Amino acid sequence: MYPFFSNYNVTYRQSKKLVNDIERAINGEYSAIKCYANLANLALAEKERKQILEIRQDEIRHFQQFVQIYANLTGQQPQPKIIEECPDTYLEGLEFALQDEQKTVDFYLDIASETSNQYVKETFRRAAADEQNHAVWFLYFFAKQKQR
Repeated sequence: MYPFFSNYNVTYRQSKKLVNDIERAINGEYSAIKCYANLANLALAEKERKQILEIRQDEIRHFQQFVQIYANLTGQQPQPKIIEECPDTYLEGLEFALQDEQKTVDFYLDIASETSNQYVKETFRRAAADEQNHAVWFLYFFAKQKQR
């Protein structure tokens, strides 16, 4: 008789990690949505304010996509919470956003590479590309602000 080996434990651990990572991504997007609303209000130039609000719209879209994925995987709605507080000044807020976006790119690419679900993989790859674009905008605004 041959012994039976099951991949159940490995699959369960991978699924649990994916759900936990998606929950963390949801909380990150939820925090960014609030932060970028504040950051837009602090912007001195209308052009910068509009761009930050456009970035915020991307974050809202990511949030909605991640909530849908979470609900499909778990059968439950997540309970989003603020996990990072946004600085009160424009310059500090830009620096915070820039660093957060860069870290988020790596995190989303890790999620994409660790899942076999093609929809999740593509959703997080696209979100990572958006986050990289956001980081470039925040770096531009930060550099401009530092020159003043």
